[in-house]
Amino acid sequence: MGVGSEPEQMKKSEQVIKLITNKKPVKRSSNKRIPDWGLRPGVPIGLKVTLRGTDAANFLKNAFIAKDNKLNKKSFDKEGNFGFGIKEHIDLPGVKYDPKLGIIGFDVLVTLKKRGHRVKRRKIMQAKVGHKQRVQPEEAIEFVKTMGVEVAWVK
Repeated sequence: MGVGSEPEQMKKSEQVIKLITNKKPVKRSSNKRIPDWGLRPGVPIGLKVTLRGTDAANFLKNAFIAKDNKLNKKSFDKEGNFGFGIKEHIDLPGVKYDPKLGIIGFDVLVTLKKRGHRVKRRKIMQAKVGHKQRVQPEEAIEFVKTMGVEVAWVK
């Protein structure tokens, strides 16, 4: 969730993420200096949460419901990752409007990996990941379809 450098907005966004995921978010800081936007390296400007296993599956089901179980094919990249945005956090099932928090949107980004992908990131004996071990876009689309989501070209 991109928030900006406002501390008050950061606190509200942190509460929203805790409400949605039941996990504590991690603050992400700026790496660049952009004086016009009031940014300098080290200033927190966003939040993220990593979900795995059943937590991730349950959250994805709710997120797909918020998107009416439809995704655009352009949401998938060549590595099999996909992402989409949710305009209002209250679109998720079970989340109610809180006037103190307001309405906040966020992005959902999913990274899919097969077994053996650790070879690329390990410290000793690092190697390239073979073609068969990479997730193809078609495999990612099939994964999403198993969750009951329609994937099509949406204009």
